[in-house]
Amino acid sequence: MYAERLITDRTGNLKKWPKLPVNKQFEVIFLVLEDVSKREKRTPHPDIAGKIKITGDIFDSIPSSDWNLSL
Repeated sequence: MYAERLITDRTGNLKKWPKLPVNKQFEVIFLVLEDVSKREKRTPHPDIAGKIKITGDIFDSIPSSDWNLSL
């Protein structure tokens, strides 16, 4: 048994349908995520706020396939 995480868009539709194996049974459990609009805005600790300096291209730090972007 394995788990696969599927995310919906704002209208409740799946963003991407999974490829399911044939001749298998599936049990689906839906977990409702907390509303992200109600989350409190996070801020860095005052001792480190504004002290970061990006010195290169951060997008080349890992392969684009690992970014999990739906294009």
